[in-house]
Formats: sequence, structure tokens, C-alpha cells
Amino acid sequence: MTVLDEARAWIERDPDPETRNELEALIDRNALSALEERFSGTLEFGTAGLRGLLGAGPNRMNRVTVSHATAGLCAWLARQVPDASTRGICVGRDARPNSDVFERDVVEVAAAAGIPVFVFTDVVPTPVLAFSALRLRTAAGVMITASHNPPGYNGYKVYWENAAQIIPPNDAGIAKQIALAATRSIGRMPLAEARAAGLVREIDELRSEYVAAIADEVQHAPERPPLRIAYTALHGVAEDGLRAVLSRGGFEDVHSVAEQAKPDGDFPTVDFPNPEEAGSMDRVLALAVEVGADLVVANDPDGDRVAAAARRDGGFEVLSGNDIGVLLADDLLRQNEASKPVVLSTVVSSPMLGPVAARHGARWEQTLTGHKWIQNRALELEAEGYTYVFGYEEALGYAPSTLVRDKDGISSALRLADLAARAKARGETLVDLRDALFREHGVVADRQVSIRFEGADAQAKMRSVVDRVRVDPPARVGCVPVVRVSTPDDTVVVFELEGGHRAMLRPSGTEPKLKYYFYAVGRVEPDGDLAVAKAKAHTLLDRLATDLT
Repeated sequence: MTVLDEARAWIERDPDPETRNELEALIDRNALSALEERFSGTLEFGTAGLRGLLGAGPNRMNRVTVSHATAGLCAWLARQVPDASTRGICVGRDARPNSDVFERDVVEVAAAAGIPVFVFTDVVPTPVLAFSALRLRTAAGVMITASHNPPGYNGYKVYWENAAQIIPPNDAGIAKQIALAATRSIGRMPLAEARAAGLVREIDELRSEYVAAIADEVQHAPERPPLRIAYTALHGVAEDGLRAVLSRGGFEDVHSVAEQAKPDGDFPTVDFPNPEEAGSMDRVLALAVEVGADLVVANDPDGDRVAAAARRDGGFEVLSGNDIGVLLADDLLRQNEASKPVVLSTVVSSPMLGPVAARHGARWEQTLTGHKWIQNRALELEAEGYTYVFGYEEALGYAPSTLVRDKDGISSALRLADLAARAKARGETLVDLRDALFREHGVVADRQVSIRFEGADAQAKMRSVVDRVRVDPPARVGCVPVVRVSTPDDTVVVFELEGGHRAMLRPSGTEPKLKYYFYAVGRVEPDGDLAVAKAKAHTLLDRLATDLT
């Protein structure tokens, strides 16, 4: 078939008039390159399920690809989870364009397959969906979200029956069933009929259950003073849940960036709705100055990540993802009273978690990148008798509770507020606490550099860069000798450098970006100047980043 034939065949089975019109216009203009981009491949079912640009064709997020994904998921559940037809699946959505339409497609396709569906009546943060899947013990969970991706993207995130994100062999099994589903007609039960058959149940009560369960894990210290928080939801869906959790946790003085508070999938005030991106927190930092905040907090659009800034020298310092992760880990380990504690982080996260864990007598493990690996490994360790305390990845993803088997930007924000308030009682900030860890364990300065790739072949381009470096690694990075090269999987290359420094690169699993990670370590003598040690580490970071990127 030619690409024109493929496009015409797609139009015949596409239930969405918008994407049908898109293809018809491209056919009328004989826009072959645009058609090739849409039909040159299929969205890869991988790290986050599906994620891609909205539009027509198998290489885009649309009603057809969502229906195929759901049919494939249901077919795999029927093979692997014997009671899936009674346990059902839990489904949620964010506020991006078409999220509501895609959610309905999931419901109707699953119902036609005889699988009950538990749904919310409105948008919901990803952590609430993950919490609900665990609380209800559903056979799977589906979240319609593209998280922190730019406008124009959407996605399909899958949780398995253990309420953690899917890993092998289930991801490959689902992908195989999706491919089979794409070759046949997909059954669909209209929503009204599915409701009448008792195959759809609304679960809005799980929102308040999440708020109570998460907030009640944090004890109100009697010496904890009031804390003023400046907050932004970045046009996402976390505002209401975050405020409810903070309020129940004893934090009422929360000031939001008004123009970013309501869900808006077009993200009109930010280029990229990701707190990691330069400029994304400008408005909340300005608000923090205006209201005299003690702490700055930002969630990404689906609420599973959190960024923070703390007072320093009359202004605010934005903490790195590793700063936040190590601070939360140290605090949670201090509070832990259970035996055999374990904390986890990913291979691209700061090695500083190692000595922090050792200081508290805890086990530290590193996993491949992503909370799907952290949480599934945590479940294995729990089965061996260990007590999970905390897991994190440097990309602002933290999991401080076993109530959510994924990163949770809302519960993490509460933990940060609690830690900041207790520090305030001693006249300190989160920056002071971070610096105290540097003095105890040595400075570990970190930097991430991302290079964005465009086009349908973005993933292939990024992987070719990684492959070249793997096959022909440099002998030095930034004039520092490479002492070891490791490849934890086929997408990550790690350079262990002389002196304990590190450099890494990997393609993002959720965005068309090639990510480089750099770590420079430095010892601080008991009477040494911390500022000097930091400056030396950051100078080395400059050299490492300039050389490798």
C-alpha cells in the first residue's frame, strides 16, 4: 500500500471527524511528507505506555491508537489476570485536549471486552489514579496524560495489578496484543449501555480518601511554626488536591499563581509545562517575593512531580531534583523506626544517597531510570523482609509513601512543607539542611543538560548518538580520565571518572530529548569553606558539560 492508500484506509475506520478531516486535507494537497511522518511507524508502547503528538495516523495519539491500546491491554489482562473481569480497571485523565474523549474510548472498549471500569467524573492527578488502583485492587490502571510534555501531546499510562507501572514481560505482551488489535475490528459498548450493564462505576470518593490517607501519614510536630507557601500547578490538575492535602496537614497559608491555577491543556503562560525547564517557575518565584513566602512549590501538569525553592540570602534558590530527593530521604530515614529500611534511586540520580543511607543503617539500591523500576524493585525487596522508606529519580519524581506505587508530587510537597516548617523553627531553611548534608558527606554538585530533537525519527537520532558513544567512548571527559564505562541497559551510558565524578547520557523515555547528567564531588574539611568546595565542583561541571555535549 502507498501512504495515500494507508491514509484512506485509516479514514474508513477512524471514529473522529477531526482526524479524518486532517487526513483528507493532507490527501487533497498531496502532502506526502506529512503523511509519511504520520504513517512511517507506530507509537512505541514503552516507558510510559504511549505518548506522542495528537493527530491522525498510527504514529500519533488519537482515538484509533487509544482504542487499539485498550483492546490490547484487555486481551493481555484476560491471559494474565484470571479475575480481571471482576477486578476491572481504574481510569483517570488530565486536562489536555482529547483526554476526555480518550477516557471514554477506554471505557467503551474495556466494557465491550467484559471488563468493569472505575472512573472519576472529572480530571484527576496521576497520583490519585495510582492510589485508587491500589486501594481498589483493580487488575490494571490507565491514566490519560502526557504529564509535563509540551502542548499538543497526550499519552496513555498503564499500571499493572500491583498498582505499579508496567515492566517486562507485561509491556511486551501488551504491545504484541496491541499490534494484533490493529489488524481487526475493535468492539465498543456505548457508555450509556455500559452504565446500564453495571460495567461503569464512579469513584469520586477516592479523592477524599487519598487526601486523608496521605495527609495523615505526616505527624503535626508541636514546635512546627506556620509556613507561607507560594505555589503553582502550571495549568495542571493538582491545585485542588495539593491544597486539600496541605490544609489537612496543617498548612493553610498557600498563595497560588492565579493565572496558572486552573487546568488548561494549552498551557498559555509557559513554553514547556515542566518545572525543570528554565523560566517555568518565574511567576511563582515572583509571587514568593511578593507575599514573603518561606517555601516555593510547583507541580507539573498531572501532579506526579514537584519542584521547590527555598529562601537563601534574601532571595530564593531553586533546589535541584537531587537536592530534594536526598533531603526527603534523609528526613524519612531519620523518622523511620522499622527494621531493614531500604531507599532506592535511579542510576542517573545522585550517588549522594549512598552515604546518606549508610549513615542511617539503610540499604541503598539503584535501578534503571523510571519509577516503574523503583516501585517494582521495592515490591521485591518488601517480599524479602525490607521496609520501603523512599524512592526517587532526579527528574523531580519522589515516592515517599507506599500508598502510591509511583512518584507523587502532592505527597512529596507535603513532606517538603513539613520539613521546611521544622527547619524554620530552628531558624533554618531547606538550603541550610542541604548544605549540612554536604558538610557531612561531601559536596555532590549536579547538572542536567537536555538537547531536544525534532521529527518522527527523533528517537532514532538520539539512540544513534548513544550508540556512537557506547562503541567509541572518550578516554577523558572535561580533561578527567574515564576509569570505567558501563551500560545498565541499551539506552544509558555511564562514565565513571577519576576522583569519583560521573557523566551519563540517555534518551528521555517520555520526551524527544537527549539527556546528559553530570556529577562532581568534593570533600569539605571540618573547618573548610563550603562555598569554595561548591565553586570548585561547579567549575568542574562546566568543563564536563562543555566537553561531552
